[in-house]
Amino acid sequence: MAKDKNSRKLRLVRHARVRKKVTGTVERPRLCVFRSLRHIYAQIIDDSEGNTLVSASSHETIAQAGGAAAPKIDVSVAVGKMVAERAKSKGITSVVFDRGGYKYHGRVKALAEASREGGLQF
Repeated sequence: MAKDKNSRKLRLVRHARVRKKVTGTVERPRLCVFRSLRHIYAQIIDDSEGNTLVSASSHETIAQAGGAAAPKIDVSVAVGKMVAERAKSKGITSVVFDRGGYKYHGRVKALAEASREGGLQF
């Protein structure tokens, strides 16, 4: 089996393990992170209803920057601040963090810390 398929399978196993314990409610929705090789996405999800309340992605930050290339960590920080700002405008202050099976390191950590600085508590 190719190494990249094996690593994807292992990430999905880790994600399933995390999702057994982490669920979003109306009071504390789930901040879910998806990281691809080029982009990063964040959603705040109410699992009881199955609704996405707030979302932000690196596509939006790149479009705001005029298509200029920026380091991935800086883009992740911008996405974290953007999702925190949008959550505060909807009245969401406390969330549960779902790292999506990724290590809490690098871009995922940068997004989480930026959203904390933006006013989200987790």
